[in-house]
Amino acid sequence: MATEGVPAGSRLTVLLALAANVGIAVLKAIAGLLTGSAALLSEAAHSVGDSLTEVLLLTALRRSARPADRSHPFGHGKERYFWSLLAAMGILVSGAGFSVYQGIYTILGGGRSEETRYWLNYLVLGVSAVLEGISFTQSLRELRTQSAAEGLGRLAYLRNPEDPTVKSVVYEDGAALIGLALAFVGVGLRQLTGSPLWDGLAALAIGLLLVAVAYFLARTNVGLLIGKQADIRLVRRIRVFLEEQPEVEKLVDVLTMMVGTGRVLLCARLDFVDSLSAAELERVCVRVDRDLRAVFTVLDEVFLEPVPRNDADLRARVLARYGDVLDRPAGDG
Repeated sequence: MATEGVPAGSRLTVLLALAANVGIAVLKAIAGLLTGSAALLSEAAHSVGDSLTEVLLLTALRRSARPADRSHPFGHGKERYFWSLLAAMGILVSGAGFSVYQGIYTILGGGRSEETRYWLNYLVLGVSAVLEGISFTQSLRELRTQSAAEGLGRLAYLRNPEDPTVKSVVYEDGAALIGLALAFVGVGLRQLTGSPLWDGLAALAIGLLLVAVAYFLARTNVGLLIGKQADIRLVRRIRVFLEEQPEVEKLVDVLTMMVGTGRVLLCARLDFVDSLSAAELERVCVRVDRDLRAVFTVLDEVFLEPVPRNDADLRARVLARYGDVLDRPAGDG
């Protein structure tokens, strides 16, 4: 499923996670049905949800790489955010929903009163931990690569990623390892006490864990879908660049929006020196546009609008959005 324009690391991370989760889901389902473990059945649902998520993330990578066309002049980059949002909902519905149901059902006395073949549970949990660990290692490796490219630590990049697919896999794999630990504890306590309550509590805890993961992933993608601005460090560098142009008297307004992974739309309103003729102003705008793209390669589309700095309505809109930040030197905020 190679796709032009899609980072190979992101694609490999998702493919590896998909392969691991499909195999793990089958093993957990068989073990859960044979032993009657609610925790194993919940973990099987967890892996099925993760597998669905990876399919959606692969769709996101493929469709978001399509070039701009007449109907979508800014490209299809935001499709990555849409499909990643659906992936988060998949975790919530298929994984969390079943796990919470299975946990409550078991706690209230449903399911088998006795559990057999404990060794099978432990074997499947051990194999699953190894496979999930391999996938998690790959996702952390790709996270490290992308965060280094942005000059951020891994935790900082996780909070504000440009590529939600890698964040999705990191969260899924991390939650999977925690879920396996919860299942192990639930199965172990059930074996020690003979009570299915612990198995049900483990299943319920796995469900609540998946609810939290789905929430954090959904929040990230919603922010990108509705038009999040570019990284503030990039915005500050663009401000400095524009304010240093000799023909610019004042940077009046600057607007940025992420239109895809590694793609930024820029609109800048500038008060140019009054001595410029119309023809000179046109040539300056063309040159500044060209230079901006050369320095800031993530810029996808650039719009430069000549405006007077003392327009009251425009200034009111800028102040309502940013406060007086554009009245201060770029290095101050």
